[in-house]
Order: sequence, then structure tokens, then C-alpha cells
Amino acid sequence: MHPHIAALYNSAQKPSRLIIGLMSGTSLDGLDVALCKVTGAGLNTQIDVLKFKTIEYNDDYKTKIKQVFAKRECDLELVTLLHPWVGKYHGALVNQCLIEWNINAANIDVIASHGQTIYHCPQSQHNHKDFRNGTLQIGDSDQIAVTTGITTIGDFRQKHIAAEGEGAPLAVYGDYLYFSSEVESRILLNMGGIANLTFLPKSGDVSAVFSSDIGPGNTIMDAYVQRYFSGMHYDSDAALAKAGTYNKLLLEALCNNEFFKLDMPKTTGPEVFNLAYLEAAQTCSNTHNLKHEDVIATLNVFTAYVISQAINECVKNAPNCVVYASGGGIHNPLLMEQLLALCPDVKAFKNTQALGVDPDAKEAVLFAILANECLAGEQLHLNNKAQGIAGVTMGKVSFAD
Repeated sequence: MHPHIAALYNSAQKPSRLIIGLMSGTSLDGLDVALCKVTGAGLNTQIDVLKFKTIEYNDDYKTKIKQVFAKRECDLELVTLLHPWVGKYHGALVNQCLIEWNINAANIDVIASHGQTIYHCPQSQHNHKDFRNGTLQIGDSDQIAVTTGITTIGDFRQKHIAAEGEGAPLAVYGDYLYFSSEVESRILLNMGGIANLTFLPKSGDVSAVFSSDIGPGNTIMDAYVQRYFSGMHYDSDAALAKAGTYNKLLLEALCNNEFFKLDMPKTTGPEVFNLAYLEAAQTCSNTHNLKHEDVIATLNVFTAYVISQAINECVKNAPNCVVYASGGGIHNPLLMEQLLALCPDVKAFKNTQALGVDPDAKEAVLFAILANECLAGEQLHLNNKAQGIAGVTMGKVSFAD
């Protein structure tokens, strides 16, 4: 047996494993690094987040990625060069964390890397009859493994595509394994660049579990702030939105998209919801003369409205449902206030800290869970193709040498 295979086998046999989960989202704000002690597998999974840090990306990283991010046409040579460059950079950031945490790389079983999504392309979005679903993440796992000396599991979304899924959202797998409850129905709401949710009925009925993208989270708001407010990356504490007044005509134009009429589950991305989308809505509604604060206030209401519509659809048949939120959107007090007002039938809004997971770390933790399943899980019982959930093991293994 090759020593690498033996090491994987030994990790799989251990009662618990140390896994570093990495997440780099569409907001491009930084790399989430979560050191997790993962015990058991499947529905017996237990997670202890031992360390967590978000390392903010420097301007060079953001500039390079934005040249290819969510663009139908871009420099293919640059994409090719960025794939190993991002992987090496992410590996260096992991090394930085290990030094800061005084942890030996030899003690880590595996790294779980999501990579950096640069284009998400479900069939419902691209409309090319000869092609099905596609998604592309860069940040070569081989580079991470060699840079850190730690076996790395990555490229999770491709197996979902191969099993006729849309490659997203993958949160449903970790949400189901770790956050399911027999005492309450739950919605796990993530508000990153794109907002998504997982519905977990307390009945435990797998056929009723689903995960779906909802629409824009922070993506258009952040892009607008970065364009018109020099030195700002986002609307801190919703100060700009609070200083403005939402415009009804612009809101109606923003909500006029076929995506919102599709049944859940569905996926989307910044390829659709971006500044060009806002520009088209302003043209349609003749609202180019609005103050920047009014535009941001309208975008804030737009995000709250589309999220509330999805939540309210879920709770129709799930009384006393509790929402557990995560992602950057939880730090937007105006957005959270609006969601409370728009979702009167929700029993309570909390964040995932109430369930033992830092809401900023949740997505990185979920990929650690997927890597754990790749190593130590059995055949996944969560299999519901009607809901876009394929019962497959995800992740490709990259050895350190």
C-alpha cells in the first residue's frame, strides 16, 4: 500500500480528525480558515471549531480575481495562470495560520478547500441546449498540498455536477448532517454574496429537505459601495442604507426577473446579479437620478424581500420554524431588522452561534464536514434528486508529495 493511501486509511479509522476547512466566497473579502476537530461521521458527526480566522485579501488578489470573476469573456491565459497561483497563495495563508496558532502541520489530517469560484453556470442560466450544468473554481489543491505539506481535498462541486446537480448549493449536506433537529424545524440561512438556505424539517423526512439559492445577498450592495465610495468595501453597519430612502419603482424593476419565479431548489450567482443588473433596472425604472444612499437603501430592501419570500414559502407547512443565519449579511442590522418584519410566521431569528458554530466560520466548517465524509463517511443516505440532492461522495484528493 502506498504510504499516502495508508495515511488516509489511518485518518479514516481515527475516532476524530483535525481538518482545516477553507472558504473563499463571491464577496472576495478574504479566506476563511477553520481548524475543526471532527468526530464521527454521517448523522453522528460532531464538530469542535478549535481555531478560526478570516484573512483579508490584499488589493493585488482582488484585482487579479476581478479580471476573470463572473465574466463571460476574459483572458484565458490569466485564468490558466491564476489556478495554481490562487492555490499556492491559499496554502501560504494556511501556513501563516498554523504558525500563529503554534500548530504542527503534521498533526492535521487534511485540508478541505472550496477554491475560488470564478463562474457558475447552471443550465437554467446559460440556455445552451448542447450543455448541461457547469461551475468553475480555481485554486489548485495540488498547490495547497505541496505548499503546506498536508493532504488536501478539494474541487467538491464537480461530483455534484457529474451526478446531474447544479454544483450548488452544497450547504445542504453539512447542514443535514450537523444541524438537523428532532425538536424543531430549522432554516439555515447563509447571506454571503449570494443568499441561500437549507430547510430541515423536524420530521427528519429526507424527501422534504432541500437547499436553494435565493438571490443576491451582499453582492450588488458591496459592488456599488466599492464603485462609488472610495476606500469602502461594504456598507458598514448599514450606515449608508439608513441614510437613504428606498425607491419603489427601482425595487419593482429589481424584482422583475425570471429567476424569482423558478421553484426552489435553484442556483444563481454574480453572473446574473451584478452592477449591470442594477443598471438595467435603473434604466427600466428611470431612476438614474437617485442619490447613492437611496440606491443602497433600495438594494438593502431588495435583498430582504427576496430572502423573506423564500423563507415564507418554507414556513407555510412548518409552524414554529427557527431561522439560523450566517454569513456577512448578519452584520447588516438594517437587513436583519427588515427580515424580522417581513417574516412574521418565523418563530425566531438566531445565528448559528446558538448551535455552536461561529456564523462567520460556518461555510468553512461545512467543507470540513464534506472532507470528513470523503474520508470516513459511509454511503450518504441524503439522496433526493427531485430536490437536486445527489447521494454522492464529493472531493478530489491531492497528496503533498
